[in-house]
Amino acid sequence: MFFVDTIEVPGLGNRSYLAGGERTAVAIDPPRDVDRVIAAAARRGVRIVHVLETHVHNDYVTGGLELARLTGAAYRVPAGARVSFPRVPVRDGDRTEVDTAAGLAVRALSTPGHTPHHTSYVLEDNGTAVAVFTGGSLLIGAVGRPDLVEPRLTERLAREQHASAHRLAAELPDDTSVLPTHGFGSFCSSSQAEGSDTTIGKEKASNEAFTRDVDTFVADLLAGLDDIPAYYAHMGPVNAAGPAPADLTPPAPADAEEIADRLAAGEWVVDLRNRVAFAAGHVAGSFNFEADGKLATYLAWLIPWGKPVTLLAESPEQLAAAQRELVRVGIDRPAAAATGDPADWVREGEEPASFPRATFADLADRRPAGGVTVLDVRRGSERSEGRIEGSVHIPIHTLRHRLHEVPGGEVWVHCASGMRAAIAASLLDAAGRAVVAVDDSFDAAEQAGLTVRTP
Repeated sequence: MFFVDTIEVPGLGNRSYLAGGERTAVAIDPPRDVDRVIAAAARRGVRIVHVLETHVHNDYVTGGLELARLTGAAYRVPAGARVSFPRVPVRDGDRTEVDTAAGLAVRALSTPGHTPHHTSYVLEDNGTAVAVFTGGSLLIGAVGRPDLVEPRLTERLAREQHASAHRLAAELPDDTSVLPTHGFGSFCSSSQAEGSDTTIGKEKASNEAFTRDVDTFVADLLAGLDDIPAYYAHMGPVNAAGPAPADLTPPAPADAEEIADRLAAGEWVVDLRNRVAFAAGHVAGSFNFEADGKLATYLAWLIPWGKPVTLLAESPEQLAAAQRELVRVGIDRPAAAATGDPADWVREGEEPASFPRATFADLADRRPAGGVTVLDVRRGSERSEGRIEGSVHIPIHTLRHRLHEVPGGEVWVHCASGMRAAIAASLLDAAGRAVVAVDDSFDAAEQAGLTVRTP
């Protein structure tokens, strides 16, 4: 008997896994907050004897080194990965016992493409393949991006992704479960997954790595690649050097005076509350990154790397959850933090700032009066599928550097659903602009009577 437990990391769109038998187990691609993996092992009553990395990750800080240290497990990393810490190098074909009594083992399969050294791990039950941990190789309906390592390698890696997918299909039974790390919202995926589980057979029938010849597959893959989050540039080097343990102890508390001082010093003050509450009242100059959104991805993408950040949360629980999200992308220690509401965060005699929210129907009613700039902060790939005629396009991840490009007057800012529009509205509001956050689905734009153009 064997088990496979999935450890979701939804904020980053990733998964890690714990797999084993009655007594021992392996962890695959663990997140930096390893207490979750240790707790999963404790619930199963098993000891973690191996920690496996499919590759040196570019989108999050791994917990593999620390998990191996805490549990005494062997830390197994692909032999081709250049790292600065002791590990057990894994080569193609290596077989590692997981639970000898249960007949459980993992076999390494070299699957380059996402990175040159990428390795998948086949879980074998008494010699029969039952699952394959594919990391950033074969995903659900997609493959991992080939452009995160070095631009000159991208086309070669794209071709290797195609070959690696076919190797997995050739060597594994159709009913083998495919268990990827990326593809559930991660920007490491070439496209987003539909569904939460798959098999080799299902992928052979629908994944473009199998349904298209290599030249067509590579051309389409390269044409569809989107922008890379800026913080990815820091993740690989951190992981190769060996990450420090995560520190989740509470940050130093900040009062209204300290918050004001930190803003005056040019530091970032980030309000974690939902966008409705933020628009209604917030500390002037603070930015809104919702704790329930893709906090780690967008905050790490937009903030100048290494800039001190103070977190404002409605509760200690919200603050703790945000800290956990942020350590996964290398934002380790908030400079300070406060909980409560804006009345607690502004100095005596000052009032919270605010700005209005609206729908696309409101925009349609307002626009004929003139003097309104419509700002679209979606990615280019989204805009190519439809845009409001006359709108200005500045993707959210470039807005901080391009505020001077936003025309004067009132700005109505939108994205696809409202979350990124709220971030953008907070940036504009902090810059002293008159802004309205369109908190609505883009699907409603045409229904509201706005002219939506497609190329």
